[in-house]
Amino acid sequence: MIDFSRFEIVTFDCYGTLINWEAGILPALHRILTAHAKTADDATLLKLYGDFEQCAEHAPFQPYREVLGSVVRQLVDHFKFTPTPDQVRSLAEWLPTWTPWPDTAAALRRLKSRYRLAIISNTDDDLFAGTRPHLGVDFDEVITAQQAQAYKPSLKIFELALGRIKTPAHRVLHVGQSIYHDVIPAQALGLATVWVNRPSARPGVGAVKAAEAHPDLTVKSLEELAEVATKD
Repeated sequence: MIDFSRFEIVTFDCYGTLINWEAGILPALHRILTAHAKTADDATLLKLYGDFEQCAEHAPFQPYREVLGSVVRQLVDHFKFTPTPDQVRSLAEWLPTWTPWPDTAAALRRLKSRYRLAIISNTDDDLFAGTRPHLGVDFDEVITAQQAQAYKPSLKIFELALGRIKTPAHRVLHVGQSIYHDVIPAQALGLATVWVNRPSARPGVGAVKAAEAHPDLTVKSLEELAEVATKD
């Protein structure tokens, strides 16, 4: 068990960890496919999303809004049809409407009573600004890929975060739903990690690249983390 008394700040991935992004991604992609008489099951779509997003983020840096557009373009190339301009923009336009997991807001408030909280997210500042009101707490810092000009799992965004929060790595706990994007790079910089293994149509992986690591703690929900992290 982690000694939670050593931590000053808890940093979070946002989309997938705090926001139920599969509940946003899957309907959006199904709408596009259905409009062109194409079908795919949820697990297949999540794998394609993860592969296409990784490809777009490994290119020279582009805003996350453009990454999401690239995901749609790669998807339609895969299924061999031509999207409308509205369909290419649809993921980015709908992202700020995606809602938190049911336990997110209460768990964040509970954690906020004991720790500083920060976001480290592969997103643009304006997209996160649309999400922020859904989360129900004030974050002490928000670090985005746009600010770092790099996407997780690049260490650059974590290094920017450590510089901004001004806390030694061993006093930071990083929480994420993605082993690939969050646990592996955070551990590389000496941060303790919690893997939130959220329910998924692609269990244990979700809409990201599959990877293996050994987080310091695995939980099924943010509520479970808040319970153990705030015990007296």
